[in-house]
Amino acid sequence: MNPEELKTTDYLKGIVSNLPDKPGIYQYLDNEGRIIYVGKAKNLKKRVSSYFTKDHGAGKTRVLVSKIVDIKYIVINSEEDALLLENNLIKMHQPRYNIMLKDDKTYPSICIRKEPFPRVYKTRNIIRDGSLYYGPYSNVQAMYALLGLIKQLYPIRTCALNLTRENIEAGKFNVCLEYHIKNCKGPCIGRQTEEEYMENISHIKEILKGDTQQISKILLKQIQELSQNMQFEEAQLIKEKYDLIENYRAKSEVVNPQFHNIDVFSIADDENSAFINYLHITNGAVNQAFTFEYKKRLNEAPEELLTLGIAEMRERYKSKSKETIVPFPLDIEMNGVTFTVPQRGEKKKLLDLSLLNVKQYKVDRLKQAEKLNPEQRSVRLMKEIQKELRLEKLPVRIECFDNSNIQGSDAVAACVVFIKTKPSKKDYRKYTIKTVTGADDYASMKEVVRRKYTRAIQEEAPLPDLIITDGGKGQMKVVREVIEDELKLSIPIAGLAKDRRHRTSELLFGFPAKVIGLKQNSPLFRLMEQIQNEVHRFAITFHKDKRSKRQIASALDTIKGIGEKSKTALLKEFKSVKRIREASFEEIAAVIGNAKAKIVVESLRENREEK
Repeated sequence: MNPEELKTTDYLKGIVSNLPDKPGIYQYLDNEGRIIYVGKAKNLKKRVSSYFTKDHGAGKTRVLVSKIVDIKYIVINSEEDALLLENNLIKMHQPRYNIMLKDDKTYPSICIRKEPFPRVYKTRNIIRDGSLYYGPYSNVQAMYALLGLIKQLYPIRTCALNLTRENIEAGKFNVCLEYHIKNCKGPCIGRQTEEEYMENISHIKEILKGDTQQISKILLKQIQELSQNMQFEEAQLIKEKYDLIENYRAKSEVVNPQFHNIDVFSIADDENSAFINYLHITNGAVNQAFTFEYKKRLNEAPEELLTLGIAEMRERYKSKSKETIVPFPLDIEMNGVTFTVPQRGEKKKLLDLSLLNVKQYKVDRLKQAEKLNPEQRSVRLMKEIQKELRLEKLPVRIECFDNSNIQGSDAVAACVVFIKTKPSKKDYRKYTIKTVTGADDYASMKEVVRRKYTRAIQEEAPLPDLIITDGGKGQMKVVREVIEDELKLSIPIAGLAKDRRHRTSELLFGFPAKVIGLKQNSPLFRLMEQIQNEVHRFAITFHKDKRSKRQIASALDTIKGIGEKSKTALLKEFKSVKRIREASFEEIAAVIGNAKAKIVVESLRENREEK
């Protein structure tokens, strides 16, 4: 450590030793004075000192610590305030080593404009002029459905006219098409009073808050009053609105209507990202739903990520919920907020709904990324194999073997090669079994593996990162005897077993071999299935070709007086012995002459049982 580094270390130790034992925010700065990390702590001294006393290995945290040249801190009264301040500082400074909200979209909101006879419309621009905004809506279709419901219920103007009382009384405006098709009641010409219009606006506000139950009660009361006064036509118009509201409630209500003003959070993560889903429940209905992504920087734990996500969403949606449902306990305190981890019942259903949404979002993002970068799918599958089998390195090159014979005849074997999870057909190899007599699959497998890798060693050809046998424990055992005991190679060996219907059923690995649980129809299972089907197809095709050539050769080779030249000419013309048998004397004579044609026809007739 040079003098400059020693000086920095002593300076940082001095700051850490004087930190208070109180909650607050700490900021790490680099040699250019840039904030590179912002964190919160219940105990500033304990938390910050852990960065300089623990061994962080060779990970990103160690890199962060190496770049710290100064520390700033802010003491905060409560943990909740620290959480909010941390969130704001991260947004403001975007430190290099903090997780960042990956939210490149401006989601639309519904605005109730602050103006005479307020308009209600979709917007992406939030203007702090006293107008009310509801949202943002990550599900744009749901937002349009809500606007459509409002339009059916209440005739609200869509024009941008300045409808002051003076302008209306001066007769400055004329009604438009919206008035004639009954989407507007014509407040611009005094046909609708401001009191009536604002009553509609108050109902719309309740709908946008998710409180449709209260609107239903008001409408039902109006229906009853109009019916009692024999105003049946007016009652029918109100009933149509009531039915629309009830239909909307039936579709949006997911739990007990008594569940009101509750937040629900769930999380799903992978190596690089965390996905957090937020639901806000009002009167048993999902009033807000949003899923967002954090990019990891320092391998943050799910608890830390979810805590930041809760602070972000509560601030963004101005949530005042007194209860928050989460999937696991969190070390977080918020004034007046209860955190619940439900195990059963209707609250558990809400958590399950949130989990369903976050998992689907993760899958969708993954599919989208893989479409843009197909290589990403291959890397993910290789990492899955590495993780499931606990391999030391990524299985970039996978080689799979299979035998094929019928009661020991025409015994062959095949090897297929997958590089980065894709078939590499130029590297496929066929083998005719030379040293084994009869149907001995184990001995055949040993011969082929020995030949394959002895030659690879001699020619310094690439060796696989993983060998797979199309078979169970026995096949794995004999491959291991050749690879490890004879050739002294260290290559992981797996086995693919099939069920009674000859379908891929399980992946085996280790000695003694154990079943590796793979979900049916998962991408990894489908890759294993593809490898097994491919090696089986390649081996069977080679076996059929070899058997067919032997059968053709034996049928013609036994005919005296028919040489290689005549045999080749016949096979070139007729393609098979079967077709030669079916051909007329004249057709055969046209190829090899009358004398030889007579010999062939008579010989094949005598040996008709041969194919």
